[in-house]
Amino acid sequence: MAVLVTGGAGYIGSHTVVALIEAGLVPIVVDNFSNAKPTVLDRIEEITGRRPVFVDGDIRDRPLLDRLFADHDIDSVIHFAGKKAVGESVATPIEYYDNNVGGTVVLLAAMRDAGVRTVVFSSSATVYGDPASVPIREDFPTGATNPYGRTKLMVEEILADVAAAQSDWSVCLLRYFNPVGAHESGRIGEDPSGIPNNLMPFIAQVAVGRRDRLSVFGGDYPTPDGTGVRDYIHVVDLAEGHLAALRYADVRPGCHVFNLGTGTGTSVLELLHSFERSAGREIPYQIVERRPGDIAECWADPARAAEALGWRAARTIEDMTSSTWKWQTQNPGGYPEGQ
Repeated sequence: MAVLVTGGAGYIGSHTVVALIEAGLVPIVVDNFSNAKPTVLDRIEEITGRRPVFVDGDIRDRPLLDRLFADHDIDSVIHFAGKKAVGESVATPIEYYDNNVGGTVVLLAAMRDAGVRTVVFSSSATVYGDPASVPIREDFPTGATNPYGRTKLMVEEILADVAAAQSDWSVCLLRYFNPVGAHESGRIGEDPSGIPNNLMPFIAQVAVGRRDRLSVFGGDYPTPDGTGVRDYIHVVDLAEGHLAALRYADVRPGCHVFNLGTGTGTSVLELLHSFERSAGREIPYQIVERRPGDIAECWADPARAAEALGWRAARTIEDMTSSTWKWQTQNPGGYPEGQ
């Protein structure tokens, strides 16, 4: 079974491609390397013994997509491709709507014309906005608070409309929480461009000496230690969740929504101290002002995924920090530049 993986050279995409290969599936990767490096493909081959079919391209390129579907016997799509930085989305909303929403519309039109009706979409817990309570269930109200989150919500709504209009479509919307960690080999991991937007890679870069200290945004939240609490999920658990969703969607038409999280909240300082234990060193940090728009607590109720998909996150916070440290020490500057 061939699976088109858009954005398959990225952080979550590359780990999912590994999971697909190990499950005996055939991933066809399309990526424009806007937030990935070509050497990822070498590392995937190193880990699995198989090199995925790869096409360098943009999902907004309709002729390219048509050729892909014509040349390969593609059964389904896992859709990761998209811009993903909240701050950047506020500064450049047109680019975000064009890439994330416009790109998805082009992809869906190509799928329709090629007769491919199964898609798993990489959504996000950002679609819940500022939830009234935790843990967060799939039936909670949605309402994103920034352009990035709105693009995720818009794509969800487009996919739900497609599934409602055409009964042979199978759609899984995966709302995942805070992906962290790296493959156990240390060969693939998170390699953000510039200053990291997310907590774990920033901690890792401080620990390895690339940055001076961590700024902890807010120490006065109504949480046990005053810092923000989030649901961190190991990227390999997340990849396995996509595989489970693909198998589920393959035999169940309609639109299905699942949270992918652990169901447990971890504070910034708890994550930091776990990383210190993994790295065997102290990590300097300072408490600074809260960031506008940040919320105190956010974690998933993952019961629906457990019941329907038979999937549960299995890896611990220690697994997340130790695998990240292994990745960072093997690749202190990230993937080789220009490769």
